[in-house]
Amino acid sequence: MQLDIPGFGTIELKHLVSDFNGVLAVDGSLLPGIAERLTNLSTLLDVHIVSADTFGTVEAQLHDLPCRLHILEPDSQEVAKLEYVRSLGSPETVALGNGANDRLMLKEAGLSIAVLAGEGALPATILSADIVVPDALAGLDLLSHPKRIVATLRR
Repeated sequence: MQLDIPGFGTIELKHLVSDFNGVLAVDGSLLPGIAERLTNLSTLLDVHIVSADTFGTVEAQLHDLPCRLHILEPDSQEVAKLEYVRSLGSPETVALGNGANDRLMLKEAGLSIAVLAGEGALPATILSADIVVPDALAGLDLLSHPKRIVATLRR
């Protein structure tokens, strides 16, 4: 997926990296409409989900979806997410997150989207993002309709 954004630059996206709880799921359960959107986006981007799996449900929730799951260790999650984005190629990655442990990942990614959703979002994480959306559905829809991204970011 290539985006040519006046005043922002050209972005060639290959990967989508998203946090699970608080972004795609609430209390360990995938939000309605997320599975369909991730499946559709998997034809355009490699989808990666990074999670500490707080509720122990992430594997079951994502079982049939075309995505790669990376379970994080309890310590240094913020750094682990940053390193994961870097391992994929930061400029080619779009990241979605909301929490304190998503801040560095959003700052590093070629395109970053902060999600408010049910848990809210850390102000520092919001400031690390290129775009802020009310929920993951809106964030994933931006990727399915990239002219929306161009309209938001162009200068």
